[in-house]
Amino acid sequence: MCLRESTRRGKVGTFTNIAPVKPAGIVGIVLIIVGIIGFAYGGITWSQEKKDAQFGPLEIKHTEDQGIKFPPIVSGICLVGGILLVALSARKT
Repeated sequence: MCLRESTRRGKVGTFTNIAPVKPAGIVGIVLIIVGIIGFAYGGITWSQEKKDAQFGPLEIKHTEDQGIKFPPIVSGICLVGGILLVALSARKT
């Protein structure tokens, strides 16, 4: 169908052939993204600087590394579960 025909029928800008996304599909996509990020980074880490003592202009500080570990098995479970949810939500009922 060319553009000229679609303007006569009033269907310009409408998406009639696209099915709505089910909530399970959205959760599946989020799980896939979390799984990929978990495999890529293995967790989230950050550093925090703490002051131990201060004697006049002299300060003693140290940095503390903190973080959340994300094991590869959890990344794999998220990835597989996300793929299954997307596949099951895409099926026509």
